[in-house]
Amino acid sequence: MASIIQTQGLTKVYGANGAAVHALRGIDLTVEKGEFVALIGPSGSGKSTLMAILGCLDLPTVGTYTLDGRQVQGLSGGELARIRNEKVGFVFQSYNLLPKASIVRNVELPMLYAGIGRRERRERAMAMLEKVGIADKADKLPATLSGGQKQRVAVARALTNEPALLLADEPTGALDSKTGAEVLELFQELHRQGHTLLLVTHDPSIAALAQRRVEIRDGLIAGVEGAA
Repeated sequence: MASIIQTQGLTKVYGANGAAVHALRGIDLTVEKGEFVALIGPSGSGKSTLMAILGCLDLPTVGTYTLDGRQVQGLSGGELARIRNEKVGFVFQSYNLLPKASIVRNVELPMLYAGIGRRERRERAMAMLEKVGIADKADKLPATLSGGQKQRVAVARALTNEPALLLADEPTGALDSKTGAEVLELFQELHRQGHTLLLVTHDPSIAALAQRRVEIRDGLIAGVEGAA
């Protein structure tokens, strides 16, 4: 099976000399196509730093990272932005929707950056909204939606460029337990459809829903549960 994520000796150091902070201390991680992996760890463990590097939002200090066959370390800012838009779909705790744009326009945004024409953008956006069960809200503004509906919009937007990796950072953190469970069921359904998911969480009960769980502590992989 093809690897979507492959890291070797991934290290991240902030600052220098006496003020240096070693956020990651040598991470070896492989995520295969179609896997659902939870990255779990307490605050300060390094999981957010690792997520930023895996999402091409940051670069490692030392080590190698290959995303869907593409070497990431050493890329310029522009190249990172391009691979991020093409290869990674992001779902954040805070939704990050544009408040004055309609739901369908929010979902179209990554395709606009990718240079996709207006008609195709609209067709694909509506198809994704249908996929996450919220097509009837296409013309609404984000402020009119519940938290769970906003997160479904965020998932639709993340999928619209058909990314190799769906990266979710504490996606239920702002939701009540019932709504959070509905969003997690959506992630499980996406996994059943063949999407590759990496979910970052501090909650063991959420991590337990994933196919494999990778625990991060003190910038190192402390344990792995489940099989690829």
